[in-house]
Parts: sequence; C-alpha cells; structure tokens
Amino acid sequence: MHNTQSGTLSGTLFGQWTLHRAAIAGLFLALSLPVQADDAPADDFRQCVTGLRDHAIEAGVSEETARGVLAEVEHLDRVIELDRRQPEFTTTFADYLNRRVNEDRISNGRALLKEHGELLERVTEATGVPAPYLVAFWGLETNFGAYFGKMPVPSSLATLACDKRRSTFFTEQLTAALRIIDEGAIAPEQMEGSWAGAMGHVQFMPTVFLKHAVDGDGDGKRDLWNSLPDAMMSAGHFLRDLGWDGDYRWGREVLLPEDFDYAMADGRRLDLKQWNELGVTDAFGNALAGEPIKAALVVPSGHRGPAFLAYRNFNVIMGWNRSEFYAIAVGHLADRIAGAGELQNPPPEDQPNLSRNNILTLQQTLNDKGFESGKPDGIMGPATRSAIRDYQADNQRIADGYPSQDILNELTVNLDD
Repeated sequence: MHNTQSGTLSGTLFGQWTLHRAAIAGLFLALSLPVQADDAPADDFRQCVTGLRDHAIEAGVSEETARGVLAEVEHLDRVIELDRRQPEFTTTFADYLNRRVNEDRISNGRALLKEHGELLERVTEATGVPAPYLVAFWGLETNFGAYFGKMPVPSSLATLACDKRRSTFFTEQLTAALRIIDEGAIAPEQMEGSWAGAMGHVQFMPTVFLKHAVDGDGDGKRDLWNSLPDAMMSAGHFLRDLGWDGDYRWGREVLLPEDFDYAMADGRRLDLKQWNELGVTDAFGNALAGEPIKAALVVPSGHRGPAFLAYRNFNVIMGWNRSEFYAIAVGHLADRIAGAGELQNPPPEDQPNLSRNNILTLQQTLNDKGFESGKPDGIMGPATRSAIRDYQADNQRIADGYPSQDILNELTVNLDD
C-alpha cells in the first residue's frame, strides 16, 4: 500500500493517506457524523452507518449503491484489533531488507519482467517509470499478486469510519470506495483488500484509486484486482504524478571515508561533486560521476552498514510509502531485478531490535545526561539520532547517531524490559 499511498499498513498503507484531506471539510464531517465508541453496541454501529450512508449520498454516490452496500456491512472487531496493534519492536534494517529482497523475489521478479515485457514497456513509454521499478513495487505490495488481502473493504472501512480514532479519514476512504463501486470497477462482494482498505495488485487506497487508477487494457473499467495492465499502468501514473524523474535512478550504494562526519546524513542535499569532495565514492571505490543532480545521504544501520545517496526518485518512492526502509527496498529490488548484484556492504545482522519502551528509556537517559532528544515519545526520530550523535562524539565514538548495543549498554537501556 501507499502513503499518500497509505500503504499496506505494514508500511504501505499510511503513505497514501496523507494526500487527500481538506482540513475544514474534515472538521465539519467529524462534527456531523456519529462516532462509534470502541465498545459500542451494534445499534450504535448501525446508527453510524446510517450517517455514513447519508454523507456518501450527499457526496455524489448513487442512493442505490450507498443504501445497498452499506445495508450489508458488518462491524469487524478484527479490524479494530489490527488498527490498535502497534508493533512492540522496531525491526532492524537487515531484517527488513532481507525479508523483502530475497532470492525468490528477485528470481520471480526477473521472470515476470521478461514475461510481461511488452506491457511494462508500454507503461514505461506512457509514464517514464522503468519496468524494474514497476515490478519491484508489485513484488513488495502483494508478492506479485499472490496476496491482495481477504478483508471485505466496505465493512473494514465502515468499521474504521465508525471508530473515533480516525473517523474523518476512513469516512473519506469509504465514500471513495462506494464511488469505485458506483463506476462499475468491481462488485461490492468482490471488493476485498487489506484490513485498512488497500486494494488490488498495487494496494491502492480508495482515494488514490479514484485519483490515479487508469484503464490500461481498454475495456472501459479500472480493475486493479483482475487486470494486470490496469494495475501496472495505474502504478506508473501514480509514480509519474508524484514526480518521477525518468532521467535518473532511485539512488545508489556508496562508500564513506573513515573520518566521515555522519552529521551530514541529516537530510541535506548536495551535488554529486560536493559528495565527491567529501570523500564519498561509489560502492566500488570509484569517483562519483559529475552529473548535475542533488542527493541526500541515508545511513539506515549506522557506520557498520551500507550507505546510500538518495536521488529525487527516492522521495517519490516515499510518496508511496513514508518509510526509508521501504524506499531502499524498492530501489534495491528494482536494481536486482534489472541484473545488479548484492550490496557491497550488507547491513549487519547482529543489531538490536528496540521496543517503544526501550526507545523511551534511551530518550529519557539522554535528556538526563544533557543530550537533548526532545520530549520522550518512543520514536527514533531526527532529534533522538542527533542526541545519540552528540553523546557518541562526547565519548570518542563514531558519531553515526545509531543506537548500537555498546551505546545501549552504556546508557543502561535493558532490552529485556
């Protein structure tokens, strides 16, 4: 899924979600709709659904679709459970990448690249997005169409729209889903997807579907479930609309000099010539080409792991899913599908998984020692990494901002807590 594509919610769903909200309209909608409490009885859910139906009709959904579909929706406790569940441990970059970019997925991707070469070439000509990237997104989102999700989308979205936590957002998604049914893209009983409403081969949220999905096979429908041409052409259009630059790749692995200042990995964008002057080379030790392109340095697992220069298309990928890990995985998988080899410096596999409580303890300890990480929130963000870098520099360590096991031990962060 996506974010702006709200990604699959494994990462994918929440990307899509940031695209489509009018704050004022959302405020009035939130005030006007019945709110479903977490433990509200069935009668309250039906009352909320009635409000959702009326809102959909006012938004232009046909009365026949709104009444017919919403009369059949059910409150799904499992959806609320999944929405509430937060992963207890953050995954390491090594675990994330190795699970998603593996030999099976690479070999399957290469086979599908060849099998669907004519279609993918047509998408590239229309959108500028190279075929290996399209296949990589397809592979990460649904394992090349192997699993779309089994949740009934209207019921999932009605359940979430009637839950107070994110009612406005999911009301918008439900209304969009009803409009998709209205246009004849798919029958309501066949509209299945993830628990949060991401759908089809490329896991579009309903609002993303309405804005970016296209008819790629010329049958007059936008069918992301049963038509691979529709799905691939829609993915290409979405990436193009997000700003894909067909002249450049996503980024590349690079090598950093031993005395590198890791504070440079703070999102700043420099020309390749400037990175060259700082001693950054390609993954094989060669000088970077002097192309007039800016890039940001990404070091996802500290100084022991790989480093990447991320180009503009890296940000486009993050428009699909707001995760640096996801963007690197898409780029690296696309490279491998196109024939490139493994990373020259693979991520270390012995790094610690941190729970939210571990990160809270780390932040509080850094603050107590005078290394300002901001208000502890359990999220490893830029302020926390900056505080770790300051602590590392103050203690004659490589200041990469990464919470290694040694640093955690020194700051008495117990991973068993």
